[in-house]
Amino acid sequence: MGSEPPSSPQVVEDGGEEDEEELSGGEEADLRSSSGRGSLLTRRGITLRVLLKDGLVEPGDGVLAIHYLGKNFVGDLLTDGKIRWVETGQIFNSPSAWATHCKRLVNPAKKSGCGWASVRYRGQKLVQYKTTWLHKYQPSADMSLVSEEDDDEDEEEGKAAVQADDKNKNTKPGLHDVMVSRRTDRERIPVRYCTLGTRDAARDPHTLVELSAFSAINRFQPFNVAVSSNVLLLMDFHCHLTTSEVVGYLGGRWDTNTQLLTVLRAFPCRTRLADRDLASAVEEEICQNLFMRGLSLVGWYHSHPRGPALPSLQDIDSQMDHQLRLQGSNNGFQPCLGIICGPYYHGNQGVASTITPFWVVPPPEQRPNDYGIPVAVEVTYVQDNFLTSDVLNEMMLLVDYYRAAPDLVQFNQYWCPDTTMMDKIKGSLSCHAPKDQAYSQILEHVYSQLGSMN
Repeated sequence: MGSEPPSSPQVVEDGGEEDEEELSGGEEADLRSSSGRGSLLTRRGITLRVLLKDGLVEPGDGVLAIHYLGKNFVGDLLTDGKIRWVETGQIFNSPSAWATHCKRLVNPAKKSGCGWASVRYRGQKLVQYKTTWLHKYQPSADMSLVSEEDDDEDEEEGKAAVQADDKNKNTKPGLHDVMVSRRTDRERIPVRYCTLGTRDAARDPHTLVELSAFSAINRFQPFNVAVSSNVLLLMDFHCHLTTSEVVGYLGGRWDTNTQLLTVLRAFPCRTRLADRDLASAVEEEICQNLFMRGLSLVGWYHSHPRGPALPSLQDIDSQMDHQLRLQGSNNGFQPCLGIICGPYYHGNQGVASTITPFWVVPPPEQRPNDYGIPVAVEVTYVQDNFLTSDVLNEMMLLVDYYRAAPDLVQFNQYWCPDTTMMDKIKGSLSCHAPKDQAYSQILEHVYSQLGSMN
């Protein structure tokens, strides 16, 4: 997983028994011209190309997904209606061809893919878009044409879940238990800021919000940011260790003359989010470490272990609070950088975590009860020359802290069919490698400690 797409992608046509028939451009034109005139179309006649041409879906990277028996697959929707599997670059002619291929990797006995019920476009099953098309262009069509494969798919997933539950009652956790358990996680679909409106106490505080660009709100980013690669490495390492959210602080310097915020050190909080008493002591220790190193508090980070690295409504409020505290009472401007790390979200590209720097712009004065506006921050990443002893020591402290934790990630289990959790963390951390290539040998000791924890 995570390998670069081949230069000449393989086109996979085999879709099993449920594969759709490809229509020529002329046939699709006839299909649209005849729609609504009493001619019924079978479900095989409605292809992704038809939905694209009629504007029900749009091409895009990572907009397609399959969730099957605890495994997750992500695909790009191409302009010609074909699907490119993100992990390998393979091209598939139809949803069923892709679904069948992916499902056979998990279950070799699988004969067909039930593609339209299995593949989701932006979180919704493709079969729903097919139904919408039929309602719009053939309102007299029998809706059972598009619902039967959906029922088959749900039945199969239900049986598999029951079998998995029965098996887990009698056996120890196996290689894929971590991946199977992901099916119980609610997938949070991000919303656009413009849809939020005034604050609403009934709204879920864990609602994720897409980031805006400074240019989209007619502003310039009021500061520049440079982040050390060692900061990213330690932060990414911390976020990989547990299936629970983690938090840490960022130390650095703010230059008022150049308006440059430099992030030089990450300080992981070795505490549980619910343990407020210990949190105070940990924060005090971090403040002392900042002072000893001549650094200032310049931001914070936290993880979304299995979800998109986007801020929730709660994160937006927390970020605004941090910004106000750093600004202090002298009304001087000092930015506070927020970073979200998503290590185990299957929408990520390859094994690398998604790392999202963000800031919050206060709502307009005439709308003080609105939420703050989360915006993406442009950052320059600076590659360090070597892995410092400070960072290595902090990594070992984290290993010791999480060694007996019930939510410790099982690094001998599988992230995807051919990549273990250990491979996953190694691959992600390699993205933040210092210039001195000896770092990999140094980290082997850390990895050996991780391996002994499970």
